[in-house]
Amino acid sequence: MNDDPTSSDRFHEERATYTVRGSDQPDIEAGVAAIRGVVRTLPVRPGVYRMLDARGDVLYVGKARALKNRVSNYTQVSRLTKRLQRMVAQTRAMTIVTTNTEAEALLLEAQLIKRFRPPYNVLLRDDKSFPFILLREDHAFPRVQKHRGARRAKGQYYGPFASAGSVTRTLNALQKLFLLRSCSDSFFANRSRPCLLYQIKRCSAPCVGRIDEAGYAELVQDAKDFLGGKSTKVQAKLGKLMSAAAEAMDYELAAVYRDRLRALTFIQGTQTIHAEGLGDADIFALACKGGVMCIQAFFIRGGQNWGHRSFFPAHTNDVPEEEVLTSFLTQFYEEVQPPKLVLLDRVLAEGELLAEALSGRAGRKVSLRVPQRGAHAKMIRQAARNAEEELDRRLAETSTQARNLRALAELFELEGPPERIEVYDNSHVMGTNAVGAMIVAGPEGFRKNAYRKFNIKRPETVPGDDFAMMREVLGRRFARLEKEDPDKSRGEWPDLMLIDGGKGQLSAVCEVMEDAGVHDVPVVAISKGPDRNAGREVFHLPGGREMTLPPNDPVLFYLQRLRDEAHRFAIGAHRTRRAKSMAVSTLDDVPGIGPGRKRALLMHFGTARAVKGAALEDLEKAPGISRTMARQIYDYFHPRG
Repeated sequence: MNDDPTSSDRFHEERATYTVRGSDQPDIEAGVAAIRGVVRTLPVRPGVYRMLDARGDVLYVGKARALKNRVSNYTQVSRLTKRLQRMVAQTRAMTIVTTNTEAEALLLEAQLIKRFRPPYNVLLRDDKSFPFILLREDHAFPRVQKHRGARRAKGQYYGPFASAGSVTRTLNALQKLFLLRSCSDSFFANRSRPCLLYQIKRCSAPCVGRIDEAGYAELVQDAKDFLGGKSTKVQAKLGKLMSAAAEAMDYELAAVYRDRLRALTFIQGTQTIHAEGLGDADIFALACKGGVMCIQAFFIRGGQNWGHRSFFPAHTNDVPEEEVLTSFLTQFYEEVQPPKLVLLDRVLAEGELLAEALSGRAGRKVSLRVPQRGAHAKMIRQAARNAEEELDRRLAETSTQARNLRALAELFELEGPPERIEVYDNSHVMGTNAVGAMIVAGPEGFRKNAYRKFNIKRPETVPGDDFAMMREVLGRRFARLEKEDPDKSRGEWPDLMLIDGGKGQLSAVCEVMEDAGVHDVPVVAISKGPDRNAGREVFHLPGGREMTLPPNDPVLFYLQRLRDEAHRFAIGAHRTRRAKSMAVSTLDDVPGIGPGRKRALLMHFGTARAVKGAALEDLEKAPGISRTMARQIYDYFHPRG
């Protein structure tokens, strides 16, 4: 399968590559010569261009209504900003993709920026997928659950939500209001009595027949109405049912409807505030101070506020605010389905083009508006106020972060404030499911997209030997760095390495660095002091030097935060690996047993242990298991002497 986004049928493009190479060193004349060589062969039609450096790495992705006219502008160096002049000086080749329309070029540009993350493009820094609520429809009793990632499961998807917390709150509301199940299908199939959720009135217990299929389908429809913005319809229905139960003197049932009605009223009061009449809409406002930009986003679905999130795009220096917002929106809607209405705090020069592109992507009309009065303008002002407040907080944190990094450089005698700090930790239980973890921090805080985990797997690494584990982790890390960034031009090498441990861990790391020929990366080990008290940490440096810091030193607090984040990430990675190992079944090792047959056997017998102890005749009765396969399974668990 071709994973190149430029091969998508959506664009119907004609593709061509033009290359002119010069010196490997930054040279603006060589860059201009390379671009002029491309311009001579360019058509006057829409498309996307990529600027490439001498190694073939993408420097910049841009789109154009007329490729020849747009790219030729880069040869007029005196009219370019300093930022673009630096880019031209590094350019040695270009790749051109023509499209049918400029709107198609805009969408393709967003795809390529997301894929290559070029250093001269405005980047949507937050690359996490947004959470959704999934109401599955592949079961007689549909399940409601949180969902991230590709939409492969059959069902209705509701979102995006601003955060996992927003999804959790809404799921709790759905459980209280509509008593829908949240358990897995295997858990559902093996219940003989209701679980705790039924006892606390969070589930209608369809697994044990406390509600029939028709009754449950009615609850599902009510949930769809609620998520689709028809909460008043659901409210009126619950009110009638409560009144009918009270008139029939079924006060216990009336109390159930009363509690559900209260839950709905509470959710309406918290989620629909200031969002009445909007239907499905996204709201964006941008704030800028000191060269840093913050974009605040509100997500409204069905007239309900599904949360808000702040974004801080990268590479925005010398880029106009309007251009930053346009680039942000094209990248944002590359992953998220655009709603019918997008409200903005400013008019965009390419607003009509962006609306055309989003409409084509959504398969329906998408409108971009800048409201001037009324409730919509009030929400824009609220988003703008939030953006300014978040930006103030970020600038305050950045200022503190800069002071900490300067103090860190002075403390450990670094050449300057570190741009990339890597912190390492290990986690295991008695040597089992051992995992090494690396977190990364820099001037902008934690870089979570750069975190890495290392499953300890080398046979020579003795389980439970922390020193050997650290040697394996660092050995693999340096081997990868030498392969991917040998000349240290990509900024992947650390300016400082922190190790959670003492003299032993530091010695193991120094051995690995010596073997790898790495002599210019400072390394410090952090061990807890007497009685393992926080605040009395000892810092071990190569050569046997040790130091401590006063308990109230801000740099100590910063180092503790880095160490604790590495510890948190390592424990999380270990728990994930341990959970996967616990889920491994003895059936996984039986030849010829794939996921389908494994599922059929577990549904029929209940557990893998029951399959192992089953007689041959019982195995033959399992659905989907032939006599030959039954004999194969039986012989595997009962080998003949």
